[in-house]
Amino acid sequence: MLRNPSLAEELAQETFLKAFTRLRSFDPAYKFSNWILKIAQNAAIDALRRGGPPEVPLDGGLDAGNPEGLAGRLVDPRSGAGAAEVEGADVGRILQAAIDRLRPEYRLAVVLRYQEELSHEEIAEVTGWPVGTIKSYLHRARAELADDLRRRGIGGGPRAPGAATSKGSGA
Repeated sequence: MLRNPSLAEELAQETFLKAFTRLRSFDPAYKFSNWILKIAQNAAIDALRRGGPPEVPLDGGLDAGNPEGLAGRLVDPRSGAGAAEVEGADVGRILQAAIDRLRPEYRLAVVLRYQEELSHEEIAEVTGWPVGTIKSYLHRARAELADDLRRRGIGGGPRAPGAATSKGSGA
């Protein structure tokens, strides 16, 4: 959610410290992982509210997970693997940028559902949102992401007639 590894590490430490100091408030009727995720969610939201412009690493290269980027690996030019990797990295960056442009609630729902692989019920436990709201947020987020990616030339053709849009009223 934060797109800043240093800040995420700092908030992870803060989350565990808060969890340790408030361990007596944990209700064993709920999953411990959901309880600690709720603390982490609140810390992340607080950081986003007080944060400034997003930080972009200067040394990220094409592959932030590999400090040397693609240049640090040898690829047979005849294999096409290098081009496919660059293309995949580009799509990954575009998708992450699209997720970053979502409303904070939609982004949180997407991260918890698809990155953390939580069920709707577990997301409800972490966020305090009703399951119906979570389903709506996920539906709208997917529609916004599809539109965003389509505008950037990724994905299928134009929207099907009568398809739902992300604009409109709702919870």
